[in-house]
Amino acid sequence: MQTEYELPGSLQLRRLPYRKNDVLQAWDAADNYLLSYLASEDVPAAGSRITILNDGFGALALALHRYRPTAISDSFLSRQATLDNARLNNLDIAHINLLDSLSLPDKPIDYLLIKAPKTLALLEYQLHTLRPLLKETSRIIVAGMVKTLTANVWKCLESLIGPTRTSLAVKKARLIFASLDSRLSIPANPYPVRYRLENTAKGIHSEFLISNHANVFSRDSLDIGTRFLLQHLPDNPAQRDIIDLGCGNGIVGLMIAQQLPDARIRFVDESYMAIASAKDNFMRAFAGQRQAEFIVGDCLTGFPENSADCIVCNPPFHQQHVIGDQIAWRMFQQARRVLRQGGELRVIGNRHLNYHVHLKKLFGNWDAVAGNAKFAIIKAGKR
Repeated sequence: MQTEYELPGSLQLRRLPYRKNDVLQAWDAADNYLLSYLASEDVPAAGSRITILNDGFGALALALHRYRPTAISDSFLSRQATLDNARLNNLDIAHINLLDSLSLPDKPIDYLLIKAPKTLALLEYQLHTLRPLLKETSRIIVAGMVKTLTANVWKCLESLIGPTRTSLAVKKARLIFASLDSRLSIPANPYPVRYRLENTAKGIHSEFLISNHANVFSRDSLDIGTRFLLQHLPDNPAQRDIIDLGCGNGIVGLMIAQQLPDARIRFVDESYMAIASAKDNFMRAFAGQRQAEFIVGDCLTGFPENSADCIVCNPPFHQQHVIGDQIAWRMFQQARRVLRQGGELRVIGNRHLNYHVHLKKLFGNWDAVAGNAKFAIIKAGKR
């Protein structure tokens, strides 16, 4: 059958961040399954309005680029990979409407194609916000590897969209088809989630109200790793330019700002929802009387050399569904470049991750700041 698009294997696709001799593909069997289904069972008519959620590195958006799809992602790396891969394949990126996770299409949706996200809350938020753009005739298809399509995914779809049916598994991938039920009683969108951060601040603030969008780690309460890190933050007044790298909801940078009133804080994350949460929390805490920078980006790419006195980092040990230390290693490499002479990188991680080995290779030194049965806080200086 002649289709309006190619399968991912017909395209040149690269993952971000780029790694030499990377053995991981920029697409998976669920991408292939979804596109094969559309090619053989449900070919979208010309002019169909297609919205794609959580496309990893642009495989779906580029395969369907002739339909001028809208692709929504919370990941800066996903967005950038889509742009890079479009150029790699000589495709017109103007044919793809790239939106961040807090933005919406401006027209009704004919096909809603969803890659199952790692965080169920993100899917819940997306269904809440996109449901008003769906029609009785809209095709709603969720694609994922079998291990990621838990029973909670079905429950979420059935409570917010309507009845579902599933495909057979192919190469450990599966599709879920949902039909819009206009009679459903839809609960209120619970996001962003808010909780009170108590007894951690000094001075006039005794507590902060913390706001978290759906894709932010540990949305409902302060996680134990961050709680431990807050007890061992940098407190050197001479450190004026400080970066909260991989900031999440920004609690770490917020508390550093509270302790060091003259410091300039930059919050950096690749998640649009994380940066939106960090900005909301910082501006609320200081009632708009304190300035900071909030940057969605690829670690410290684009930051000038020798521009920071201290970088604090709680690195992620996964990228989407892939577990590994590649993101942490990239953060450490870039931190060394951005730190000034005498600057400090302070890191927290699970003990078994052995981040001190990386820091020793890059900085030639490392020191233990604190530790407990689960976490280690270490630092390295640029000498």
